[in-house]
Amino acid sequence: MTATFQLEGQEFVALNGGPQFKFTEAISFFVNCETQKEVDELWEKLSQGGEKGQCGWLKDKYGVSWQIIPTALGQMLQDRDPQKSRNVVQAMLQMTKIDIENLRRAYEQK
Repeated sequence: MTATFQLEGQEFVALNGGPQFKFTEAISFFVNCETQKEVDELWEKLSQGGEKGQCGWLKDKYGVSWQIIPTALGQMLQDRDPQKSRNVVQAMLQMTKIDIENLRRAYEQK
């Protein structure tokens, strides 16, 4: 009825609660990605048989929600210039899979 597993050194315990419990977006796995290649690979693999959502969110074939987010996004959003952050947010809101280069273009515009 339970399974224990590790991801990147973090231990998780999963419990089979039965079919009356469904996955929802209330719980999601947040994955920080260092490169666009990592974003692309995880996005394609995890969304296979699932559902691609907005702003880096997806559901895998089991209905588990994931957020595939480049670390560059967080860095840009923390800039002291609020206009840069707003530009990045507006660009992100137009995306499904996050594209680092498009975020950078938005970040650098005046």
